[in-house]
Amino acid sequence: MSLGQTDALTQARERMVEAQLRARGIRDERVLQAMMRVPRHEFVPAEFLSQAYEDHPVPIGQEQTISQPYIVAVMLEQLAVTPGEVVLEVGTGSGYVTALLAELAREVYSIERHAPLAQAAEQRLQNLNYLNAKVVTGDGNYGLPEGAPFDAILVSAAAAEIPPALFAQLREGGRMMIPVGTAHSQRLQRVEKRDGRMLVTDMEGCRFVPLVGGTGE
Repeated sequence: MSLGQTDALTQARERMVEAQLRARGIRDERVLQAMMRVPRHEFVPAEFLSQAYEDHPVPIGQEQTISQPYIVAVMLEQLAVTPGEVVLEVGTGSGYVTALLAELAREVYSIERHAPLAQAAEQRLQNLNYLNAKVVTGDGNYGLPEGAPFDAILVSAAAAEIPPALFAQLREGGRMMIPVGTAHSQRLQRVEKRDGRMLVTDMEGCRFVPLVGGTGE
């Protein structure tokens, strides 16, 4: 990649942060700085490089996408990850959100159902020196019991309902961000565990690929 192309991508990332995120109400400076540091263009296929910093999802293969930057920022802001926390991500995809979480948390575990995506994401994260992120192949509905409890969980695929296993793996006081609904009608939900009970806050509409696999019971 030429120096000129690198500079152009950096400028595009700056515009993304300012115009798509800050201007639309994202206020968490840690999230904004993480999204400025992580090179989103490294996580999209070469044929979509020119769209890397546009405000829409981008295909990454296996009928999956890298999510719209604004929705990613909303989820991260609401998740409110602190530097000492351990986070579970369901739906690694390209590894972009994994990298953002690695910027924000002490340790990140990420589950991806599609082995080719998991392997590519793990290599990409290693190449970018995100050594506090671990990618595993599996059914995200069931979480990752060996890493639980988690301080926060981010789900990058839409579930018909909140998977019980994921809620069970949240630490008391922990938070989860998850899109819930059908293929045509989804809303982001913020879930907190308080006294062992589920406190759910409905947020804005969204559109994610479906979370497939087991029921997670």
